[in-house]
Parts: sequence; structure tokens; C-alpha cells
Amino acid sequence: MTTTFPDISINTDRLVLRALEEADAPALAAMMNDELVGAWTAVPQPLTEAAALTWITEYAPAERAAGRGIDLAVVEFLTQRLVGLIQLGSTDWRVRSTELSYIVAPWARGEGYASEAALATAQWLFSDQMFERLELRTAADNTAAQQVAQKIGCISEGVLRNACIARTRTEGGDWTELRTDFIVWGLLPEDLDGVADQMAEAAGYSSYTDWS
Repeated sequence: MTTTFPDISINTDRLVLRALEEADAPALAAMMNDELVGAWTAVPQPLTEAAALTWITEYAPAERAAGRGIDLAVVEFLTQRLVGLIQLGSTDWRVRSTELSYIVAPWARGEGYASEAALATAQWLFSDQMFERLELRTAADNTAAQQVAQKIGCISEGVLRNACIARTRTEGGDWTELRTDFIVWGLLPEDLDGVADQMAEAAGYSSYTDWS
């Protein structure tokens, strides 16, 4: 039984999802140092370019090799600009289930890239990797992440109380942690029926997705 994700490239009408490359380090660091990313993720703040490079060359390959998950850079097809990150983690190969998270760079928000990349990843997982479940966890106050989950057809399955640690700025400008709830979302293969066409029609782009 396969227990690692392949070295994959996923193409949509506007995006390419691929392995992180060393040249991505400056943009990855800039993206992770955004205020919203800092608030809703556990990424160390600030993230230096050196730390981003370590992420790309050591952490991400180790996660894939161990079968725990995979990190995919989200880049624009036309410009090759890094605009986001898709992460799969906590993968259970027997159950064929994994947890998905997504980050969009501040310079690329409002384009629908998160939902486009998340949907393409789900299509690949269900069609090519024969997965049976995809799970998302969004902080209770992270409405943007919740909207992405809803757009790609996820079903809200419940609340994990006090299970999430978010961050906020103090009056002095430092980060401080605060505890909140996780909303758990589930996505099954049958939940994707018609979702791609609906999203493409609403956004005005093709529903094309391919991988290699």
C-alpha cells in the first residue's frame, strides 16, 4: 500500500500547484509574515528567509518522505508568482484520509485562489490517490477560511471547543496567544459533484484541472 504522496504538479485554469523550490524562499517568508497569516497559523513570527529555506529544503521533503503530508506551492500559471500554499497533514493511509489547510499571500487575496487550489487538490486526492475523506479545521473567527471550505463543498461536522490557539497583537505591538474553537469540516468524493462547474461559472474561468 502506498504511504507517501508523489512528487506532483497540479494544474488549473489559472494556477500551478507544485513542490516548493529554493527560489520561493523570499516570497514564502513575506507571505508568512503577513498579519492575517500570523494570526491564524502557528508559523514562527517573524519567519526569516533562512527559516523559509529550511522549510523548503528540509521540513517539507521530510514530511512527504515520512508519509505525513505534502506542502504545495501555489503559483500563478502566467506569471509563476507564488500566491499561496496548500498543506496536507495528519494523513491516515489506512483510512485514506488527510487534513488540508491553505494560505493565500496578501498580494493575491480576492482572486478566489484558495478555493481554486483547495478544490484542485481535493479532486486529485479523490480521483488519483483514491482518498475517501478530506478534513479541514478553521478557527471559529476565521470567516475567510470558512468561506473557502463552503465553496468547495465541505460539510460542517462540529466544533472542537478550545482546540485552537490563535494570535493577536497587543497594544505594544507584540503577538499574544488566545484560545478559541475549531470548526471541523469534512469533504467526501460525492460532495464534489457539480462544485467545480459552479465555482468556475461564478468566477468566470474554466473548471479545467489536471495533474502529472
